[in-house]
Amino acid sequence: LCPLTTTSLGHLIPASSPVTRRIPQVTAMAARSVMRDACSGRNLGRRSNVMAILLPLYSLARTGSKVLALDFDVQNALRLHFGVPLNDERGYVAKALELHDWSQCVLSAGSNIFVLPYGEVSEAQRQAFDEQLTHNDHFLQRGLSALLNYPGLITIADMPPGPSPALKALTGLADLHLIPLLADSASMSTLAHVEKQRLTGAALNYKHGHYFVINQSDSRRQVSRDVTSLMEEKLGERLLGVIHRDESVVEANASQKSILDFNASSAAAFDIEIMAKKISSLLGIHIGDGTVHSQPRMSGR
Repeated sequence: LCPLTTTSLGHLIPASSPVTRRIPQVTAMAARSVMRDACSGRNLGRRSNVMAILLPLYSLARTGSKVLALDFDVQNALRLHFGVPLNDERGYVAKALELHDWSQCVLSAGSNIFVLPYGEVSEAQRQAFDEQLTHNDHFLQRGLSALLNYPGLITIADMPPGPSPALKALTGLADLHLIPLLADSASMSTLAHVEKQRLTGAALNYKHGHYFVINQSDSRRQVSRDVTSLMEEKLGERLLGVIHRDESVVEANASQKSILDFNASSAAAFDIEIMAKKISSLLGIHIGDGTVHSQPRMSGR
């Protein structure tokens, strides 16, 4: 990771970067988009599920896309995956009410990768932020407008577990929602929670829909094998991928490297590359020669 410095929006993507068309708008994961960890249900395994969401980010960045990781979780932990020091309190939430353009708080975290941390906030600041998300329909759109409209920028938003004002507010902006589930029996209850629309009281996504990722599937454990098999059967095409348990992921995270740089031949790296390609296909992102292309959308879609 390169030294983390506040970057202006103009430096996210050089003016000369070839972009044939603005990629579709986002959330959960999409071009000009937001990829969302819609829920991980419980805090147990939360850190590993965050990694399941972030790993495709590294893959997309390696292929030439500019990718932004956006944190909506008050724990402010997403930044740690990008080398932001624990004592670095910078973020956008504390300034969100008076700052009309949150892109001013973006940090550069390496080649093609940027992060917008939640930041350290007081309880009053957190409540004020959530209040605006709940009652001001234009609050989120205003703060993220410069980022969401920047050509070719892919935004991945990490959400707190379960229902939240941010999750509901982002529903209208998202191209796609991605929900990580651990390969254990407890995740079945999380799946039911999502399917019964208990996260937002309505469908999570009205564009490309919501998809699932099974994380830490371990073929050595009977329960893990059974849960993975059951979910594969139940979810069908809505299962975007299965990431197998791989110690290389833990070691790469401890070294503040992506698994693709740490051990490109690992099982998890293979799984992640496949998942990133599926995401690109769903969102109409084509990257090969350094140019980001977006499939044209039908009028009204």
